Amino acid sequence: MGYTKSGQGSAGASRIGGIRRVLWAILVLNIAVAAAKLLWGLASGSAAMQADGFHSFFDGASNVVGLVGMGMAARPADKDHPYGHGKYETYASAAIGAMLLLAAYRVGSSAVAELTQGAAPPRVGVVSFAIMLVTLAVNIGVTLWERRAGQRLGSEILIADANHTTSDIFVSIGVVFSLVLVRMGFAKADPIVAVLVAGAIVYTALGVFRQASATLSDSARIPAPDICTIAETVDGVKGCHHIRTRGSAAEVYVDLHVQVDSSLSVAEGHAIAEAVERVLCQQFGQVVDAIVHLEPYDDYQRAKTAEEIDAGFV
Repeated sequence: MGYTKSGQGSAGASRIGGIRRVLWAILVLNIAVAAAKLLWGLASGSAAMQADGFHSFFDGASNVVGLVGMGMAARPADKDHPYGHGKYETYASAAIGAMLLLAAYRVGSSAVAELTQGAAPPRVGVVSFAIMLVTLAVNIGVTLWERRAGQRLGSEILIADANHTTSDIFVSIGVVFSLVLVRMGFAKADPIVAVLVAGAIVYTALGVFRQASATLSDSARIPAPDICTIAETVDGVKGCHHIRTRGSAAEVYVDLHVQVDSSLSVAEGHAIAEAVERVLCQQFGQVVDAIVHLEPYDDYQRAKTAEEIDAGFV
């Protein structure tokens, strides 16, 4: 037995196409933002603006990684990958987390070098503030749009990339703050703020890794009691146990054991199992595949269910 949500192939293709369009648009914006900050940072001698520009280029690199990852995830299921290639999206989001750590190292090491070795303070003027404030506004808009798109499309990679861009916002705010302090005569503010921002980037990277780990480690995606509650709404279901869910936030696979009256015929039990599979896919939008194992509701099965309830699994 087993029920796969109809139209999943076309829906999945539409979802992947939407994710790709978002990534392409953000790639163009990231390159423009990075070029503005990096070029003016070089012209004005601001190490913080240069670091911020490099960090924005990492945003663009993460978009490229995302596009490659989605290209691989879009491939249909085959003999070697019967569940499809969806986890390549998760691998790509983990790669973005690694890029975040690299960006944190780049920003932090440059700041420490400036603190220990000393450097001439940057030339801070109106253009510096204008570039930082405009690019900051662009990054805030990109983050809000990408996070909403990630939630709507159930995309780990868009949410991870939005977190990456959020770290760029922290960097930009830190740079603006440091430029104000440098303008006031505190030359060391530039590298000190950069070190603090590097810590914020590391924190963001850890969040990306936690999200990717939930998929790659097959963490439960839907509480077992919620699955059991819906399954027991189907006529003929006496109980359920051994409930397992896995997959990404957008594509969840469910399997469970359902208990029915032992006097039912095979055909009657099969009909009940199919009804459970269908209702689970209908009630939980993220569930794309459900498999039910049918069992007779006798003393042995009642004891198994009671054990799982006592253990907190159901």
